Amino acid sequence: MAHIIAIVNQKGGVGKTTTAMNVSAYLAEFGKFVLLVDMDPQGNATSGLGISKDELEGGVYQVLAKQQRLHDVVQNTAHEGLRVLPSTPDLAGANVELVDIERREFQLTDILAEATHAYDYIIIDCPPSLGLLTVNSLVAADELLIPVQAEYYALEGLGQLLNTINLIREHIKPELGILGAVLTMYDKRTRLSSDVMQELYKYFPDTIFRSVIPRTVRFAEAPSFGKSIAHYEPHGKGAKAYERLTRELLEKY
Repeated sequence: MAHIIAIVNQKGGVGKTTTAMNVSAYLAEFGKFVLLVDMDPQGNATSGLGISKDELEGGVYQVLAKQQRLHDVVQNTAHEGLRVLPSTPDLAGANVELVDIERREFQLTDILAEATHAYDYIIIDCPPSLGLLTVNSLVAADELLIPVQAEYYALEGLGQLLNTINLIREHIKPELGILGAVLTMYDKRTRLSSDVMQELYKYFPDTIFRSVIPRTVRFAEAPSFGKSIAHYEPHGKGAKAYERLTRELLEKY
């Protein structure tokens, strides 16, 4: 059965999709079978791995709407062993359409139930909000990975996110775990990055990954070529950071 990990932070621009793409890519590079579920209507994880959204005949929205089956819409990538359940612009309406559906928080859980036997890991890239798409992602997950940008403003929304997680534990899924927080856009030359790391320990005293993700322009460049950092600049500091993070994640299992 697959380990299902949701990568979540309702604040945008913290490296969430970059982390989802590159952890998925390195899991595949290490010989795991991986499904990356793009739950963000912007579809950056989809296009970032070289999948043209304009040519898609369906994605996660069509599966949620019971119009297509999951295995009919998943897409292969340049990484052997990594497939993507893509996002299309239709997904933006799902937050509204899910409101009146019975068991609305479990729609993604039900969809992924038919795929858990086929993969070692299912990675969910959550949208930058705390709407129903994110709630579905959290409920479907076994554990959460939380990227946090090395800036003070990035810490402001953590309380709200942790409150949402606690509500889901209290009312829906008591066993939902936090795999850990990972510091992104880290610049060891600045005192700010070190200060934010220390502050982060107040929120996650026992679950901060030792690996930190540095600030590098290569992370912005790679998706424009439809590549993970592992394929775009495999020997760069960004690639090495995500390789270390993925190895650390595997150690936890």
